[in-house]
Amino acid sequence: MAQKKNSDSFIKQAGILAAAGIICRIIGILYRSPLKGIIGSEGNGYYTSAYNIYTIILLVASYSIPSAISKVISQRLALKEYKNAHRIFQCALIYVVIVGGLASLFTFFGAGLLVESNSVMVLRVFAPTIFLSGILGVFRGYFQAHKTMLQTSFSQIAEQILNAVISILAAYFLIQIVQTNDTTKHAIYGATGSAIGTGAGVAIALLIMWGFYCLNKKGIKRKIKMDKTSNKMSTSQIFKVIMFMVTPVILSTFIYNFSTSLDQTIFTKIMKHIFHTDQSQIASLYGVFAGEAVVIANIPIAIASAMSASMIPTISGTYATGNIRETNRKIGSAIKTTMLISIPCAVGLFVLAKPIVMLLFPQADTVDLSASLLRGLAITVVFYALSTLTNAVLQGIGKVNLPVINAAVALTIQTLILIPLLLYTDLKLNGLVIATISYSFLMCLLNAISVKKCLGYKQKIVRTYILPTIAALLMGATAYGVYQGVFYLVKNNVIALFVAIIIAAIVYFVVSIFIKSITKEELLSLPKGRSLVVFTQKIRILK
Repeated sequence: MAQKKNSDSFIKQAGILAAAGIICRIIGILYRSPLKGIIGSEGNGYYTSAYNIYTIILLVASYSIPSAISKVISQRLALKEYKNAHRIFQCALIYVVIVGGLASLFTFFGAGLLVESNSVMVLRVFAPTIFLSGILGVFRGYFQAHKTMLQTSFSQIAEQILNAVISILAAYFLIQIVQTNDTTKHAIYGATGSAIGTGAGVAIALLIMWGFYCLNKKGIKRKIKMDKTSNKMSTSQIFKVIMFMVTPVILSTFIYNFSTSLDQTIFTKIMKHIFHTDQSQIASLYGVFAGEAVVIANIPIAIASAMSASMIPTISGTYATGNIRETNRKIGSAIKTTMLISIPCAVGLFVLAKPIVMLLFPQADTVDLSASLLRGLAITVVFYALSTLTNAVLQGIGKVNLPVINAAVALTIQTLILIPLLLYTDLKLNGLVIATISYSFLMCLLNAISVKKCLGYKQKIVRTYILPTIAALLMGATAYGVYQGVFYLVKNNVIALFVAIIIAAIVYFVVSIFIKSITKEELLSLPKGRSLVVFTQKIRILK
């Protein structure tokens, strides 16, 4: 029992990281509403266009560093090779300084080739952030390899808070500086201010992670002195390991996330050159899709991302020892936990789409469109959560090429779906929704097939998917009914939404325990799980 408890500690660490991720995304959502009020849908579109390209370059330069470094270092820590682990950390810093520096220069000087003219200045402001993000990623990967997510979580929250504050202030002051009535110029400068906020957030997070490293330096040196291993890796060996581990992960993550930028490019080009739509109108339309609906839909996916970050070093360790049974058990626990949260989130976003949009993005001219898009994207919460986890599993067991192939196949098929939808139908943004659903489903399916082939893994369908879905549907019906009833009485969206969410969460929790979708052991594996068990036993929900 003790062994099982220890082996499930990664779920608690994932819970810490997931909580931080959700807090960060909520902060991100909350500040976007006043920011959009300052820069408008047009400015939101310019920012999103530049941000998507920045994200792609960041993926290549540094985004995959935490998971890759975490995997490599965790393998050495499992063998108590503390000297090699620290040397990998040092070499990784050199790697990201070189690669991140080159990527930053490429972004700054090549911005005119990468985005439309109105987004060039925004992308150039993003350039230094790429360099800082690489270094930040190495520090986060180093701590994650030690199976502690607290440092990463704290730095993420601080990063997002400063990002929110600086984005709003910089956008406001830059627009005030521009002495013109040109709304497009205001939109460009406002979007640039938001990009400054992103860089400020990364800078403060890097300072925090460096501070944590300094605090732990004595303990790190003590472990290095204790290391008596004769297996000393050379610098060339370490760089080879980093390259062979990082490159496939980069390719996989790049293709996996490239769909957003590719969809944006296809949508922009077709609307501009085939249908001769004005650039400002295209930016406004895409801003509603990517800057509102997609942003809201991405909130629950933070849980899967956190679970993935904590799974990689854990699964790498058990797989390296040849314990396939324990590896599969960890995968099952992670997927079950993620589905218990992702499925009700998807249902909740679908039934409460308009009230949520009204709260976060209350601009009357885009509420209905954004809500409609969000309903369509709700199902992708489940698909992306699953594919994110299975990506981590394949990387954790060293099958880093399979996610690359799966992502490439899914990307090709979704592109073949999107282009005819935009050319021969009047779906426009709904075409992007259909393409996004197709891509997320294909990634989910192809990764699941790969995991089964590699590990012989079989998920318990009823307890993992069917029972949570039953509980979520009952929760969704409750949420919709309570919202409509409370709104009818008080005529206040915020109050009605808050009451509906609270009651819906209680209904889901109670129904899940009643139909045995959640067991006592699973509750105990969660952060504060013992308190949950004691509480549910007191009110006689759980025996």
